[in-house]
Formats: sequence, C-alpha cells, structure tokens
Amino acid sequence: MANLLSLNKLSITEINHILDRADQLHELSDEGWFQPNHTLVANLFYEPSTRTRFSFETAEKRLGYQILNFSSKTSSAQKGETLYDTVKTMEALGTKAVVVRHQDTGYYRELGNVGISVLNAGDGCGDHPTQALLDLLTIRQEFEKFSGLTVAIIGDLRYSRVAKSDAEVFTRLGCRVLLSGPEEWQNRDLPGTYVPVEEAIETADAVIMLRIQHERHEQSMKMTKQAYHERYGLTIERAYRMKPDSIIMHPGPINRGVELDNALVECPRSRYFKQIKNGVIARMAALEWALDSLPVHAIG
Repeated sequence: MANLLSLNKLSITEINHILDRADQLHELSDEGWFQPNHTLVANLFYEPSTRTRFSFETAEKRLGYQILNFSSKTSSAQKGETLYDTVKTMEALGTKAVVVRHQDTGYYRELGNVGISVLNAGDGCGDHPTQALLDLLTIRQEFEKFSGLTVAIIGDLRYSRVAKSDAEVFTRLGCRVLLSGPEEWQNRDLPGTYVPVEEAIETADAVIMLRIQHERHEQSMKMTKQAYHERYGLTIERAYRMKPDSIIMHPGPINRGVELDNALVECPRSRYFKQIKNGVIARMAALEWALDSLPVHAIG
C-alpha cells in the first residue's frame, strides 16, 4: 500500500505510471465497470465537496470497491473524536484506504501510525494531488507532452491548494508556469513567474482560472465581483486574444461571471467538464496505485 499525500512525494516515473494507467482506463467505455470485490474504502470529507467527493465515489464504484461514506456532521467528530481515532476506527473495521478532505493544512501528519493507505483529497491551503493528476491528464491528452508548454495559473494563488499542486508538478515536468492575480493574494513560495493577467492569458497554452477561496480569507474581498472579473477574470475580450490552440481550465466550482465569463464555461476552448470526467479515471488510477503492493511513503 502507498499514501498519496502530495505529488512532490512521488517520482516522475510514478506520476507517469498513474497517468498511463488513467489513459488505459479511458479506453474503457463508461460501462467498463470492474467486478465487485471485497476492498473496503472510506471517504472522510470534513469540508463540503461535489466534484472531488463524487468523483472518488464514482471511481471506487467502477473499481468494484465497497464504500463507507463519512459525514463529519453526523459522526463522533461532533463529540470531539480526533481524525487519528476516526482513521484508526476505519482501519479496525477493515478498510484498506481512506480518502480524506480536511480543513487543516497537513492534517495527515497526525496519521503516521495508521496501517492503511491515505489519499489526500485536499488539505487546507496545502495540496490537492488528485486535482493535479486530472489537470496533468487533461493537458497531456490535449498536447501529448509537457515539456515546452506554458501554463498560466490565475487568481487566488495565496489560498489555493490547486495552485500549489499544479505549479509544483508542472514545473517538475518541464512546463513554463506563469502566475497572475491580485497582489494581496500572491504566493511567492510558488514556482513560476509573475506576469500581468493579459500576458498570462495571451501566451499560455493552458489557462487555469482559480476559484476565489472565500472560506479561507480572513477578510472579505475588497472589490466587487464585477470589478474582479474586469481586472483578473477571463473576459470575452481576453479570450479573443488567447493563442489559437490554447485551452481554458478551472478546478471548480466556477463562480460564473467572476473567474470567467459565463459564455466561456462551455465554449470550444473550455475543458471544464472534460476535467471532471478525467477526474474519475485519474482517481481510479490513483486508487489502484495506492492499493498495489508498493512501499508505503512515510507521512511526515
């Protein structure tokens, strides 16, 4: 068994292995479900989620796994039970893996003594490794390479775990990463080059627009949604200036008319819903990888 906590803990070979397996799974029809088996997996979501939670659940069902769905609002977490004790409870019940989304950055550091696989479905402002995997898969399907591509990541860079995971892995794979967004939301720890939003959009092969992380901001946004859209969003006017074969991406959920114009969500350049579809096969491949007989990566 292995843990999937951050793509930085995986080698390029391991990342490509997961992506290659996802491509194999892509060749299966939507009805290509595996036979039911006795592998028990628990989904522990301490934060609201639609795409990630149901993508993981769909992936687990297609792999034939038996699923335990946990809700923090109806669990012993309301009585003070720690995450560690909850995961140990899942282990005692026979689960082979837990998929965890948690509001605390680095929550997994307290899980060092658990004997089952931990897959990080998002930790605070930390990492979102399976979102990065599906983003990688989407771009590889489009361009058949990473080296030499320019990827722009635009928006709430300070609080976005997607920005962190994407910027790091795209840099490792040979992409040029451009960063842009409000100055007060910049994150100088991210690898990449800060440029004006117009330059990022006009020169990138893939433009990744980020959701504003309102739930993580200590103060409310200082500008209106319309003002944000005009200054930092992907407007129709900016979209016209994109490179001919470039694509639009977004991790979701989209604030329509804020990060990008409503008309662009399903335009020919948009890969938003393709990303969601790719999320299932990327997470199927990640689950298979984590539950294979590979060495467990230390949590710490």
